[in-house]
This record gives sequence, C-alpha cells and structure tokens, in this order.
Amino acid sequence: MKIRPCGATCYVLLLTLGLLHYSANAQNNRRNKYACSETNPASQCSASNTCGSSSAACMVDVKRTGYSASATPGIPNAKGNSLFCVRTGTTVTWQSTAKNTGFLIDFGPSSPFDPPDAIMGGSKRSASVTAARPGCFLYAFQATDSTGTYGMSQASQAELIVIGNK
Repeated sequence: MKIRPCGATCYVLLLTLGLLHYSANAQNNRRNKYACSETNPASQCSASNTCGSSSAACMVDVKRTGYSASATPGIPNAKGNSLFCVRTGTTVTWQSTAKNTGFLIDFGPSSPFDPPDAIMGGSKRSASVTAARPGCFLYAFQATDSTGTYGMSQASQAELIVIGNK
C-alpha cells in the first residue's frame, strides 16, 4: 500500500474541522463565562454560594493581588471573584483584611444596593450596604495599596445575584 501526501484540499478540510472545533469550544466557554447572560441566573444560587441572610451580614473581603484584585465572599471554600448570591434585605459589608488597602466597588447605573452609590472603603474602614433590588449584576472593582506609588492599583470584575425573598 502506498501512502500519498495530503493535498491542498485535505489541508483546507483539516483546517476547517479544527476551526469548527475551536469555535464550538469558544461558544461553550463564552456561554458559561457570565452568569448574568444566562436565561435564569438565580437558578445558579445554592446554599454553597449564598452569603448571609436577612438577619446575618455577608462579609466580602477585597484585596489587591499580584496582577489583579480579588473580592471573596464570606462563604466556606469561596474563591476570589467567584459568583455569589445574597437575598434582598441582607446587609453586605465590603472590607479589606489586607493591610494598607483601599477599594472602590462600582455596579454602574443599576446598583442592587441601598444606597446605590459606588462603594468605597479599605482596611481601616468597611462599607455596609443593603441588598434591595433582585437581579444579576456584573460589578467592577479596584483595590489599591495605599503605601505604593503610581501603578499600585489593580482592577477586576465579578458577578453578584440578588435573590428576592420568597
């Protein structure tokens, strides 16, 4: 049996199949990347990713990391910048346990909290707000090392789902 080299048509076919596979994986990754783009984001909330309650506060620790910023909810085994949920009426306290760190949390024009302003605080001053409007919210935040000079600030983004009380 003689093996013939692959011609131009064969290469085009292999390239097309490779691009289709890459495109399908990219679509799946994009679809799962943001909870707020899902049809029913609240369905992603469970006891393992819901922070606080209407009678207990939810603490979120904001830190500056090497190349980013991190917001970690006070939930066992929670990872920084992971999706978390709170119920309406829950007090969310944003704080930084890292020394000399300041932060700014911005939900844009449709904040789920009262008061709806940007949330500012740091290692010496926590900021508490109350979850008031149900929905899924993408937020941007920044953490700064107050002892540093230019370029000592890092930014990131994450998602929060506010569930209405039943």
